Amino acid sequence: MTIVTTIYLEMTDVSQLRAKPCDDSRFRVLEATENQWQMNRSLYETIGANCAWRDKLSWSDNQWRCYVDDDNLRTFIAYYDGDVAGYFELFKQGQQVQIAYFGLTPGFIGRGFGGALLTRALEQAWQTDPERVWVHTCNLDHEAALANYLARGMAIYKTET
Repeated sequence: MTIVTTIYLEMTDVSQLRAKPCDDSRFRVLEATENQWQMNRSLYETIGANCAWRDKLSWSDNQWRCYVDDDNLRTFIAYYDGDVAGYFELFKQGQQVQIAYFGLTPGFIGRGFGGALLTRALEQAWQTDPERVWVHTCNLDHEAALANYLARGMAIYKTET
């Protein structure tokens, strides 16, 4: 049995953001403005396979459709020379924005794009003028995930085992 430790992090002011821009013009992040639940599912499965994401694996097509069609959800996809490099989902809940899912595709892990992608996620979240932006990670996520969140200025507010 694997013991899972979940770490919750937050940022309560945009001034806390320590940005890490990407100077490589081949790396771009675009919002998916057309709701395509198949794309969200594919990204979730591809990126989540290395991180033990299991909570949505059994979802039906209709459950995925309803999730992606929620007006509070925004999806952003990172591209490198036209190839999908990663993604993040932002979910607005009242005056809070959750980075619901965040990650790089396997071929782009370790190439220095994680900080730039998280910077973009935080910048996009703060554009909606929330009181806070939050995310959770766990010991099953990539080993650099927690360090990336902390390096961008997020602070731990709760830990559960």
